[in-house]
Amino acid sequence: MSPPIFTIMLSSLATGTIITMTSYHWLMAWIGLEINTLAILPIISASHNPRSTEAATKYFLTQAAASATVLFSSMLSAWQTGTWDITQMSYMPSNVLLSMALAMKLGLAPLHFWLPEVLQGSTLSTALIIVTWQKLAPMSLIFLTINNLTPTILLILGLLSTTIGGWGGLNQTQTRKIMAYSSIANLGWMITVASIMTNIMIMNLLIYLVMTTALFSFLIASKSKTIQDTTMTWALSPTMTIMMTFLLLSLGGLPPMTGFAPKWLILEELTAQNLIPMAVLMATFSLLSLFFYTRLAYTTTLTLSPNTLQTKFKWRFKQTLSNPLMMALSTIAIFFLPLTPLMLM
Repeated sequence: MSPPIFTIMLSSLATGTIITMTSYHWLMAWIGLEINTLAILPIISASHNPRSTEAATKYFLTQAAASATVLFSSMLSAWQTGTWDITQMSYMPSNVLLSMALAMKLGLAPLHFWLPEVLQGSTLSTALIIVTWQKLAPMSLIFLTINNLTPTILLILGLLSTTIGGWGGLNQTQTRKIMAYSSIANLGWMITVASIMTNIMIMNLLIYLVMTTALFSFLIASKSKTIQDTTMTWALSPTMTIMMTFLLLSLGGLPPMTGFAPKWLILEELTAQNLIPMAVLMATFSLLSLFFYTRLAYTTTLTLSPNTLQTKFKWRFKQTLSNPLMMALSTIAIFFLPLTPLMLM
């Protein structure tokens, strides 16, 4: 794809998300979602191979179905209440439809089947856009309508997502599929706390965006598409190997790292709301996610793949390794736990 066209696509992608995030009228929000979907399709299918075309087709079908459901739920609401205001949705069937449509847009279980397949058919940089930027518009709609959405549906979606996000990632060998299931599990945590305390949801979303972007930037720099590829990271950059290990443990939610903060606060909030069985189940299923993060950390740091001497070393290009943004994001994703109280203020 030529740079001018790529720039137009990225700016359209940003415009669509911003229109959705700043609108209070359902038609404007829907238009923003459509612009957003149509802008990313050429980016996904730019590789010109059957896998990327299939991924773009799957993405288009699921997002179009979800957008149509959003439009249908808003029309039902407007028909019953006489207003198109996003914050005034008081009609129950349209709220249920909206919950399911936004779950489909985000890739929450049980509507998650498209996400691992689409990510596997995309390049690493496109996969990064899908699991970070593409989550902002639906999350902003959830934030705007949270007072009207049914908490029971959100809690069930959250629990299913953390369960399937953990289980699905266990037997994966492709890093993009692992990141897809990681995204499903993390979004499950956010949706669970959304109906209880929205500022924790926003903090979790910001930390998730930072951690995922940092890890994807490492995967892009080291060209790691499978677990076996990560065993060669040490030959590329020892510093990157160490940072990637801590980053994976942070994504798993281990205490000294930043990723522990949202899990801790969400479990505390669930316990305060007397949802103790829910908190226990979510903490248990997060161990499944922690397993595949730890496995990736183990292969990255402590494993040498069986290669001949000639193929062991990769070329070290200075410009790909000394990326200030990558280092800044990974530092935030690992060491920001002491600043948790400031994030919540």
